[in-house]
Amino acid sequence: MQIPVLSGVYTSAGAPDVRLSYPVNMVPTPVPSGISQGYLRPGDGLVQVGSVPDGVSGVCRGAINWDGVLYVVIGANLYSISAVGAYTDLGSVGDGGPVRMVYSFDRLAIASSGSLYYYDGATLSQVTDPDLGVVLDVVFLDGYFCVTDGEFIAVTELADPTSVLPFKYGSSEIDPDPVVALLTIRNEQIAVNRYTIEMFDNVGGSNYPFQRVDGAQIMRGAIGPKAACVFEESVAFIGSGRNEQPGVYVGNNGSSQKISTVEVDRILATFTEQQLALAVLETRNDNAHSHLYMHLPDRTLVFDASASKAVEAAVWFTLTSSLVGFGQYRARYFVWAYDRWCLCDPGSARVGRADQTVSTHWGDAVRWEFATTFAYNEGKGAIVNAIELVAITGRSALGVDPTISTSYTTDGVQWSQPRTINAGTLGARAQRLCWRKQGFMRNYRAQRFQGTSDAHLAVMRLEVGLEGLAY
Repeated sequence: MQIPVLSGVYTSAGAPDVRLSYPVNMVPTPVPSGISQGYLRPGDGLVQVGSVPDGVSGVCRGAINWDGVLYVVIGANLYSISAVGAYTDLGSVGDGGPVRMVYSFDRLAIASSGSLYYYDGATLSQVTDPDLGVVLDVVFLDGYFCVTDGEFIAVTELADPTSVLPFKYGSSEIDPDPVVALLTIRNEQIAVNRYTIEMFDNVGGSNYPFQRVDGAQIMRGAIGPKAACVFEESVAFIGSGRNEQPGVYVGNNGSSQKISTVEVDRILATFTEQQLALAVLETRNDNAHSHLYMHLPDRTLVFDASASKAVEAAVWFTLTSSLVGFGQYRARYFVWAYDRWCLCDPGSARVGRADQTVSTHWGDAVRWEFATTFAYNEGKGAIVNAIELVAITGRSALGVDPTISTSYTTDGVQWSQPRTINAGTLGARAQRLCWRKQGFMRNYRAQRFQGTSDAHLAVMRLEVGLEGLAY
């Protein structure tokens, strides 16, 4: 009997409810192999490039590739990072939370700590025009740097990006909610508000050059300044309409579609609105995966648009840098630079790369876990003679003797004691992952598998040998 492994279930301890169990640090990949229609591969390892120089302090706050160079804001300063991980300090942009960085034809703009900074390749400077006001976000469109203070949207002068004229201000007025972010799609300016999203088109003129596109408004908005991004040529955001519970949506052309499942909504409901306002959304298109990363305080939830289309169901999984339970995922601000995926540690000044040959995070072991759906023998029960994970083994690090374990539940709440087996050392590609004499079930049963990044393996299929009972 084959049991699906791309996602599992359990039951709520406090209510008679079925909950979804998403793979942890394992990536669902719907590629037919002849063995199964999809498999679970280890999440990317996080490998440091170079070393953090003495005197560099603070945490990574944003990154961008401009003219073939990786730029990262760490603490209060802007740095360029070379392909070998050498840091060059370019100056201060003020300390604070995550920054927004965009570029024009000849300069890099950084919205940081309520101010706007430009770097032209040689000099870092702050825009000091008194008409600029507070800068919460910035985008570049049609030769303009567009900024917002949460109430108005301003544009810089075409001939002088350091100048802002007081009569060249616009606003998003379909609803009296604050502007939380600015985006651009297909040469349109997008004002992402708390409960609404409005599209603007460039109509020119001597005043504010952008005009609202009637009928393109979305009656939902984002919950925080970094809780929205461009994804699949649409606006992805964590948020809601008025009097709605927060969820994850993709919006375009006047409508929004919910991509968060019931389980994702329940996870979001465990955080306050103030906590969710600090969430960060970003995207990564890699190896036919189209991933939307939702960075939450204690984990990162990832939606895969490509896999969801392939299986015709929402595909989510969880990333964490914890060895026990959940903890902050220590990778953020994915940037394609130097022919690889570069990334930053949101908890330190480290800059690194994604690496599929390992699954450790910054050299530390992390856990992985996945569960199955319930096996059900039409209420007759069954003896579980054996279970086998059909897996790609033998890719662990030299000198490591990895183990993995399995446990089961017959009520969705309490799990049995884990049974541990060897997962195969380096080169043991013919290793079979089998457990014998796995007890019985009276009604239904789900299986859970756990390991650490020492067991660097991919899982293609779960086979269960059942002997049905006649009662």
